[in-house]
Amino acid sequence: MRLLTIILVSGLAFPLPAQTRPRARDLGIPLDGTPGMLNAITDVAGVEVGHTTIIRGEGKLVRGQGPVRTGVTAVLPRGKNSDDNVMAAWFTLNGNGEMTGTTWVEESGFLGGPIMITNTHSVGIVHDAVIEWIVQRGKSFDWSLPVVAETWDGTLNDINGFHVTKEHTFAALDSARSGRVTEGNVGGGTGMICHGFKGGIGTASRKLETGGWTVGVLVQCNYGGRRALRIAGTPWASLPDWQEPAACYSIDPPAGSRLPRCGQAPGREEPAEMGSIIIVVATDAPLLPHQLKRLVKRASLGIGRMGGIGANSSGDIFVAFSTANPASDVASGTATVKMLSNNEINGLFQATIDATEESILNAMLAATDMTGADGVRIPALPHDKVKELLRKHARTAGR
Repeated sequence: MRLLTIILVSGLAFPLPAQTRPRARDLGIPLDGTPGMLNAITDVAGVEVGHTTIIRGEGKLVRGQGPVRTGVTAVLPRGKNSDDNVMAAWFTLNGNGEMTGTTWVEESGFLGGPIMITNTHSVGIVHDAVIEWIVQRGKSFDWSLPVVAETWDGTLNDINGFHVTKEHTFAALDSARSGRVTEGNVGGGTGMICHGFKGGIGTASRKLETGGWTVGVLVQCNYGGRRALRIAGTPWASLPDWQEPAACYSIDPPAGSRLPRCGQAPGREEPAEMGSIIIVVATDAPLLPHQLKRLVKRASLGIGRMGGIGANSSGDIFVAFSTANPASDVASGTATVKMLSNNEINGLFQATIDATEESILNAMLAATDMTGADGVRIPALPHDKVKELLRKHARTAGR
């Protein structure tokens, strides 16, 4: 196996290179709502995001050696220097997945510490590393229940090689920052596949006129079939060559493979829909936990706009938090909190749906072709075909 090693930590204090791939709005995709300044989850003041990206090796899969295409993403609701818990809620559209710590979020209505996202078989090491990271920062506690979520990257990554370490987790946490969020083949999303194209990390936000509230969303998308894909409501399968470019093997495929050798005609049978999506919804609106539960459910509708159905094998798990009501998780006595009227919550529902849809699009548009374990090559969503689709359905402006 020829070795290629790249370990990237994004979110560091020094400037990062500009993201060169255009986002959904850069391509003229018609999208609803008004984004925040960065069109990212970090438009919610205080939220920080960090990634560790691990890319190592090429060629045939050798368990424990690679190829490795994986990583860790960290979302910190009030930043890494705050110990102030946030009100939170979670929801699962389909439960073939994992998000640890959610039973206490459900019971208490609060989230303490970061939200971590990685691959399926690295949840344990990331969970333990978060606790150690918190201890090293001097926080005293008797128990901790970190929130760690996963999606499966075993098509491109040596997932049974257990390549994510606690140091990778520390790096994602330490590098977390406000500002621009790197998207695509980064962090926990490094080896992910979405609607038959390269997936990964994506983000978007919405700024509401009423109340001035902000809703930010971050996704790790690894779900869906290509035939079902919709962009701005238009079906990808309406393109005559919708199966191209196809996933393929850059080296001789193993016996019985459903994917062709690269350069050969794709099979006519589309691979079964499988995979998962993790969604983090942040807002500065003063919502109580039961209202955040209502809010986070709406992320499902954003997935539906893209053509996702919450398939049987998919883990579609979401968490939402509000940065309003600081210092409300008091150790004793009473706390005074503000709550937005339920009569004014519809705008936040809409913002969550819109930002979820755009986050998934941004993840796919930012991603680039990736070749991983056993030479499997997953193509990125081709921008020229996106534009062709929009022209075909006269979807260049408005809904």
